[in-house]
Amino acid sequence: MKILHLDSSITGKQSVSHTLSTEIVAALAARQVGAEVTYHDLANEPPLHLSPAHLAAFQGAPVESAALGQDLAQGGRYLEELVGADVLVIGVPMYNFGIPTQLKAWIDRVVVAGKTFRYSERGPEGLLTGKKVFLATSSGGFYSGDSPAKVLEHSESYLIAVLGHIGLKDVTVIRAEGVNIGPEARQSAFDKARRSIGELEPVTLAA
Repeated sequence: MKILHLDSSITGKQSVSHTLSTEIVAALAARQVGAEVTYHDLANEPPLHLSPAHLAAFQGAPVESAALGQDLAQGGRYLEELVGADVLVIGVPMYNFGIPTQLKAWIDRVVVAGKTFRYSERGPEGLLTGKKVFLATSSGGFYSGDSPAKVLEHSESYLIAVLGHIGLKDVTVIRAEGVNIGPEARQSAFDKARRSIGELEPVTLAA
């Protein structure tokens, strides 16, 4: 089993989402002999955001910047890693009701027409199937269920939509909410999330 593990929090190892994503990967690897993990901390090694120079290069213009060339090569590796992975685990803190900008930059490298989805007579079709996704999400307040703030949640819902667009529809969310309300709420969120991790079923790989 090949696991692609991404973190996107700017607080690093102190991050709730980082802690939970790491524990998810550990739980999966413990149940699968020979699991291979590829890891990226997107906050510490952020890809460049798409720019006019990127678009020109995609359209065949010469790459005259070393930094751009390196970034384009890294974008290609991101795509190869996702295509080759059996399981995707992403640590996702909510920032201003959405995902971190570094994670959005990664998404823009892997949601590529003709590579991970295609347009057909029936509309867009995802090309990545048979993979399992785990999202370890965290938020300072409460945005799920019957929360009046649910309308402001554009993190988890966006990821489920964009991943589904490329065929990744088997998504499990491990959620830690209310972590900034106070120490007790933070611990309660951790405890609930960890119980969910402990109850995860072993991943069955597609034949």
